[in-house]
Amino acid sequence: MDLDIDAVNQQYGHDPEALIRWALVGLGKRAICTTNFRPFEAVILHMVTRVQPNIPIVWMDSGYNTVATYRFVDDIVKRLDLNLITYHPRRSRAHREALEGPVPDIDDPHHAAFTEEVKLEPFQRALREMAPEAWFTALRAEDTAERAQMQPVSVNANGLIKIAPVLRWTAKDMYQYLQAHDLPNNFDYFDPTKVEDKRECGLHLQH
Repeated sequence: MDLDIDAVNQQYGHDPEALIRWALVGLGKRAICTTNFRPFEAVILHMVTRVQPNIPIVWMDSGYNTVATYRFVDDIVKRLDLNLITYHPRRSRAHREALEGPVPDIDDPHHAAFTEEVKLEPFQRALREMAPEAWFTALRAEDTAERAQMQPVSVNANGLIKIAPVLRWTAKDMYQYLQAHDLPNNFDYFDPTKVEDKRECGLHLQH
């Protein structure tokens, strides 16, 4: 199927739920939805599972999440009956830290290798093993300057269709959706590969 990406973005780019229906029902592609369970992630998880309840929800658990985040994961998995598939680094946090110490600072030359180990390699493994044709993500344009340049639907070099339904939503839009559907949130979140809110870890720049 040849996709007219510009036409799709023009038609569905401002309507997340219509975009999800188009992708899951209209396209009929094998899809996954990635999540890191950061603030407002319940929005995309609720949206996609309303259309396809058993869609694989893929989480790269670095082992460095907050206690609140792990509790939120258990809560939202039970609440939405998520088909959660978790990918871990090949070494445990305890193993890595025993040999190399705590998380390196972002200006430390070892930080890139840390990011590769705990996030990028597990994601590459997930793509190889699950071989999705469509990938849902909760990216939002207001998160970083790089994301502000993205489109809700794009196709990467390998033909994977990347879909960001809430790309053009604001934090207020996300909050109102959570309120309307009585969904929980998680603000006690920390990503050691990014550290700073407006910094990219590299995952979405590579894909």
